[in-house]
Amino acid sequence: MTAIVTIEYADLDKIVEVGDEILEAYGSAIYIELGEKLTLRDLLYGLMLRSGNDAAVVIAKNVAGSMDNFAMMMNEMASKIGMKNTYFYNAHGLEEDDGSGNTSTAYDMALLTKYAMTNSEFRKIFGTRKYTVKTNYKTYTWISKNKLVHNYDFITGGKTGFTEKARRTLVTTGSNNNINLVVVTLNDPNDFQDHLTLYEQIFRDYEAVKVIDKDKFGVKQDNVYKEDTLYVLDSIYVPVTKEEKKKLRIEYELYKNNTYIDGDRVGNVIVYLDDELLRKEGIYVMVQEKTEKLSWWERLLRWIKW
Repeated sequence: MTAIVTIEYADLDKIVEVGDEILEAYGSAIYIELGEKLTLRDLLYGLMLRSGNDAAVVIAKNVAGSMDNFAMMMNEMASKIGMKNTYFYNAHGLEEDDGSGNTSTAYDMALLTKYAMTNSEFRKIFGTRKYTVKTNYKTYTWISKNKLVHNYDFITGGKTGFTEKARRTLVTTGSNNNINLVVVTLNDPNDFQDHLTLYEQIFRDYEAVKVIDKDKFGVKQDNVYKEDTLYVLDSIYVPVTKEEKKKLRIEYELYKNNTYIDGDRVGNVIVYLDDELLRKEGIYVMVQEKTEKLSWWERLLRWIKW
């Protein structure tokens, strides 16, 4: 959450100077020092690859002015995403002195990761194995603590964690044959092996069915859009077992919009498994350039005028 809030609301190329806030950092660190200068992007790599709690406090101060303000931004983001059992007190995730601390569930963390992975900057950082940066003090090389991203090509990212209450926590993402997964475990002493087992199980038992091909997309249009072209941004795949494949159902929903312009979202493709909603993706319109139709007399007059 700290990473995606920073990516969405701050200039990652902004150079910040480590201030007195660093004195409040504890736990795992990247060991940046008072007066050291580096970009917010550099801090995000230290945060995500090495669980740099010192990076988290510097980020919070420079993005929001204080830890309390940054936590407010985190909670606003959580509400927007639909995380209903999550509350953030700080940017680093460790328990506070009074025993309070960030609270969440495996499901909410999966929702958060799914949302964050739609951002290309986040995906890049999340999947990085090694990052080197030179500051005004020293040169750092950070290696991701996520063992899976180093050993398996289908792993696209991950973040380790540990607190006294949550114990070992791990979020990873993986992709294979158009199946994109998020795996979350909390309080799991065997997390890396459990994640690997779950990936192997899903990739073995499920296949990605292409229910919509963006290159061959078409809808039985009504009179509103008949002169223009409807399209989807990407082909749509859904992971299903062999038994579930025949239960897939697709519906098209078009808005009655007479004032649309090029690029407007004008409807949805809705994918069901029986009566369960699986996917809902937008349908967009490409407005065709209208060719002016002239009579032979009008064309003659224009030719003479020319």
